[in-house]
Amino acid sequence: MQQRKHLGWLALVAASLFVWSGTAGTAREPAAGDEQHGRNPHMQHCARSCADCMRACESCARHCAELIAGGQKEHMHTLGTCADCGDICATAAKLTAREGPLAVTLCAACAKACAACGAACGKSPDDKQMQDCAKVCRECEKVCREMIGETGQGA
Repeated sequence: MQQRKHLGWLALVAASLFVWSGTAGTAREPAAGDEQHGRNPHMQHCARSCADCMRACESCARHCAELIAGGQKEHMHTLGTCADCGDICATAAKLTAREGPLAVTLCAACAKACAACGAACGKSPDDKQMQDCAKVCRECEKVCREMIGETGQGA
């Protein structure tokens, strides 16, 4: 049982590193160079934004866990939204980076997850970590919605 748990964590870390390595850098507007080799600049911009959001949510989930361990159980909901949003963003980053056929569908879900996570983290105005996460989530939500509109595929 312990071995399965360790393998599960190892798989999660490996997947996170894969997403991070493939989409390293900060979110930016699509650049002219993104169109080379037939790449969709809106999809690539979205992939970077989703990867940034995944990292922010993973970090914030850890922060929430530390707050809960310190007795602040009101952060249980935010821990859950950050963990879920981070997972959805990780998958959205991978699908949009490779311009997969289900990228638009997943990005619609990602935008909803980011809206929920941003709202949850935004309820802690005196916590810089949570405010930073809320900001990144709102930006990712915006970029996902823009990508969906730009591709003309609707979700």
